[in-house]
Amino acid sequence: MYQLKKVAKIFFRRREEWAIGIYCGDSPFNLKPHPQAVNPVLTAKDVTDTKANFVADPFMIYEGGSWYMFFEVLDRHDSRGKIALATSQNGVTWTYCQIVLEEPFHLSYPYIFKWNNEYYLIPETYQTKSVRLYKATDFPTQWVCAGILLDERSYVDATIFRHEQRWWIFTCAQAGNDTLYLHSSEDLLGLWTEHPQSPLIKGDASIARPAGRVLSMNGKLFRYTQDCQKIYGKQVNAFEITELTTTHYQEREVPENPILQPSNSWNNIGMHTIDPHKIAENQWIACVDGKKKSFVFKAFE
Repeated sequence: MYQLKKVAKIFFRRREEWAIGIYCGDSPFNLKPHPQAVNPVLTAKDVTDTKANFVADPFMIYEGGSWYMFFEVLDRHDSRGKIALATSQNGVTWTYCQIVLEEPFHLSYPYIFKWNNEYYLIPETYQTKSVRLYKATDFPTQWVCAGILLDERSYVDATIFRHEQRWWIFTCAQAGNDTLYLHSSEDLLGLWTEHPQSPLIKGDASIARPAGRVLSMNGKLFRYTQDCQKIYGKQVNAFEITELTTTHYQEREVPENPILQPSNSWNNIGMHTIDPHKIAENQWIACVDGKKKSFVFKAFE
């Protein structure tokens, strides 16, 4: 008499995992993996206060001899993005600290900046159909919502900058990643108005969605954009803003494009956020993110 053996059924599913790395170069358009960094410098495994699926969307600021990096942690328990903090003394080796901002809705793309000796964050809050400004009450771990800058649309990746005594914000429509809006205001918490040429880009997912901080360099402005044409967040390009007034906008592609593209095992299928900072003459350091494809295996009897 034969005894039937239980056979395990093996299932697998594909998963895209984002992680964070450090790049450097002689310009913000010529960046390579930092030779002293072990990329990725931050992954989901570094998150200690929750179970994370991935980390992404890094932005950093240098204050008091230390680097502070803010980034998205996608919580495995509720599939909701939260904003976390890591610190570094040299910009190369990073220590995860904690989640510093969470809401009942998804948060990502934590654009950090300083104005009038105050620290501000503008994380993506598209589920609220608004762009919200957060202010530090105790930098870098305590934040409160200071106001709503834009509403009525599901904006993603709001990117703020100051130019000609005005504040400006690029945003993208969440649906399709193919529409770029521009608003401006005289005051950070004042009345924001949409530019008469907005949407600046419509129906082009290869150049519409912001990918990082707008740079002001040598009297010129540059914006980064992620290519979402074929897959979400495939690579990063840059454009020089050649004209920006309350009535006119023009830009042109920089010749160095693409600025970031898939390369190694940790970022072999995409890159979509960059935050470069000048640390010396012809020396730049940047936090970036990248995604890889992995497979999760499960066996059932």
